[in-house]
Amino acid sequence: MQAGETRNPKFESGAALLLALWALFLLSALVIAWALEIDSRLTISGIANRRFEAEALACSGAEVAMHPDVQPGSPNLSRKIDNRKSYQVQMTGEGGRLNLNWLIAGEDPTRLGILRRYLTNKGIDINELNRMVDCLLDWVDPDDLERLNGAEASDDYRPPNHLLTRVDELKQIKGWEDFTSRPGWEDDFTLSSSGPVDLAWASRDVLLALPGMTEGLVDRFLQFRRGPDGLDGTNDDAPYQNLDDVRAALGFSPQQFSQIAGLVIFRDAVFRIVSVGRSGEATRVVRMVIRRPTNVSVPQVISWKEL
Repeated sequence: MQAGETRNPKFESGAALLLALWALFLLSALVIAWALEIDSRLTISGIANRRFEAEALACSGAEVAMHPDVQPGSPNLSRKIDNRKSYQVQMTGEGGRLNLNWLIAGEDPTRLGILRRYLTNKGIDINELNRMVDCLLDWVDPDDLERLNGAEASDDYRPPNHLLTRVDELKQIKGWEDFTSRPGWEDDFTLSSSGPVDLAWASRDVLLALPGMTEGLVDRFLQFRRGPDGLDGTNDDAPYQNLDDVRAALGFSPQQFSQIAGLVIFRDAVFRIVSVGRSGEATRVVRMVIRRPTNVSVPQVISWKEL
């Protein structure tokens, strides 16, 4: 301190107070940041736990559905553990869908006719239809001979020359671009069924694609098949035992039924299972296709996918 200068105690104490307040502010900010970090980690951990629980519940539902004694509509396919945890399983016959490889194998005109009628009923005009079918056949056949409306290998297009391996492979085939851009376009298609159409599960559109089927006939059959609740796979469904029961319900004579007898089946052993597990806001889904023959206790898993 130079001569003549005097100390100002009030100034010094004020400066010290400001420094103390600033230090307290920094400390508080650090504590708050630490608390927020801990809370964030706990939240993330909680979300991860709920997702794991939802996945476990979805897998549990799928395991229940694979049991040979569990049938579509069984109360065991739905379970609520508590207010936040549950699983819900939908089990449907895969044979009710059109097996694309079965329809096109050998280029049988009767089977191909089913695909043609299905696409026509979906609003596909004749020129587009011929393009789609010919390109599909060129995609799977073993040669490089191009059909009238088809497409074989080019610089940016490579048909594999074997049967389809996935339903969504149709997206890669020329002529199918518009159809496969529609919502739910794949709902009636499969590669996993035994082949013939399962009359116990076929949708209205699939039934109408069969020879000899009319809208009135199909609607009456579906009303009876689904029972009073209007749903397939529930306890009030019609108690069909075999194809002859179905023939009678359709009102066909044995001679009339013979035109579709080789194209249909009743109660295919292949099922599609969609199991949804929930824990709080977390949801996980298991989708699988299984083959469950009546004389085998352990089903064959054809595909399994977790979402």
